[in-house]
Amino acid sequence: MNQLNTILGKIIRDSSGKTKLITAIIGLFVAILLLLISVQLQVNYNQLLNSKSNRDSIANFLVINKEMTDATLGNTQLGDSIIKRIKAQPFIDAVGLLTPSRYKASIESNSERFPFYTDISFESVPADFIDLNGTNWTWNEQSPYVPIIIPSMFLDFYNFQFSLSQNLPQLTPAVVKMILFKVTIYGKNGSRSFNGKIVGFSDRISSMIIPNEFMNWGNNLYASDSNQSVSRLVIRTKDPGNPILTQFLHENQLTTDSDKTRFSKYRKVVDAVVRIAGFTGIVLFLFALLVFTLFIQITIANSKIEIKRLIRLGTSPKQLSRFLMRKFFPIYCWLIFGALLLVMILQFLLKTSLTKQSIFIDFFISPITAFAALFLLVLIWWVNHRTIKKHIYQ
Repeated sequence: MNQLNTILGKIIRDSSGKTKLITAIIGLFVAILLLLISVQLQVNYNQLLNSKSNRDSIANFLVINKEMTDATLGNTQLGDSIIKRIKAQPFIDAVGLLTPSRYKASIESNSERFPFYTDISFESVPADFIDLNGTNWTWNEQSPYVPIIIPSMFLDFYNFQFSLSQNLPQLTPAVVKMILFKVTIYGKNGSRSFNGKIVGFSDRISSMIIPNEFMNWGNNLYASDSNQSVSRLVIRTKDPGNPILTQFLHENQLTTDSDKTRFSKYRKVVDAVVRIAGFTGIVLFLFALLVFTLFIQITIANSKIEIKRLIRLGTSPKQLSRFLMRKFFPIYCWLIFGALLLVMILQFLLKTSLTKQSIFIDFFISPITAFAALFLLVLIWWVNHRTIKKHIYQ
């Protein structure tokens, strides 16, 4: 058996040629590497979009209302049909209605050192949609004050514009939370004043937010009309840059903060690049597999006379097939192992680089990538086994 293997090895080596073998190996390695990289990139891409560690608790919440045009002036209410349609969309996780105050209101400071007064309006939203943790977000008629959440931009506007023009002191967030304001509401049943306290600042909803309990109580007693319609709502979505979400809003003449959805344009480009990388990897792999298969066929064809002689001398085609598979299959194993190892190194370098930017992906390659490598190995074995068997038995 050892003598037979030595003879077969010399015949195959002389017939194949080192240059052709090395060229075929390099081509197949590059194709396998590119295909595995494209698989891992797709996994990383999906993780960046959907991982909890990469989600933005601000950007993932969008406030939606009708586009303001000549046609919608005086008709900005969102009807039940469009609200149901929004809730039914698969890319939307939750919908919260922003209830507006239907009474007049004002807020003023109780301190002479901080003489401040302005008319205001409130909105309320279910507690699940506010971005303050550990805040006592509720109210009843025995509560010592009405908790209020204001947009962070309001404090910036006050400190860098309003306070300078009115000769008022600038305030830090901590100081603002210590101030007890006087909140007065006016309506059909007269007026009533409450203590009000700013309990937090939000970058999620750009309006002054109060608890639903206070809003419902005030609207029931002081609202000038019984209209219960809403003009704005807030949605929670896993991906605010989803092009399908942007298209849905456009088709229904709805609008939201463009800063949060502007990446939808780039998403289309990134999606296309990832798909092209995967498609290119598949094409190159198939081409390289074809080249390697042709190389084996040519090697067998160049050794055809010697192989026929060995068969006449008693060597079985099965022995020849087994020898050729033992000669070429380890090469495939090393190629795939090397490509997988290189992908692991690239994944580690990418992980290190992105972590510095507070972007998180897995340290190790995905099981999907490892399964893809195993699938390629099985596919290569099957194709070459059939090729060798077919030409040997001819």
